Amino acid sequence: MKLVITIVHERDRNKVSEALLQAGHKFTKIATTGGFLRDGNVTLLVGVEDDSLEEVLNIIRDSCKSREQFVSLPPPDVMPAGTFIPNPVKVCVGGAVTFVMDVERFERV
Repeated sequence: MKLVITIVHERDRNKVSEALLQAGHKFTKIATTGGFLRDGNVTLLVGVEDDSLEEVLNIIRDSCKSREQFVSLPPPDVMPAGTFIPNPVKVCVGGAVTFVMDVERFERV
C-alpha cells in the first residue's frame, strides 16, 4: 500500500477531486497555502493499493496543469526591503507536487 500526498492549486482542486472520486478513490483534503505567492492550495492524502498507484498518478497528471499568471507584486515578506517591481511579473502556477510513500500498516477504526 502507498500513501500519495499531492499538493494542487486551488483552481485544480475540483477537477482532481471529482476525477479521483469517479475512479473510486477516497482521500482526505487539507486546505494549505503556497509559500511564494501565498496562493490557496489543497493537499490531498490518498491511500492506494500498489496496483492502483499509476492510475491515481495519471488522474493527478491529467487534472492538474501548470499555467502562467501575471503577479503585480509578491508579498512584502518575500521581497528584500526596498524592492520595487514596476510591472507585473509572469510566474508559473498550478500543476501538482506529489509524494509517494510506502505504508507499513493501515487500520480503519
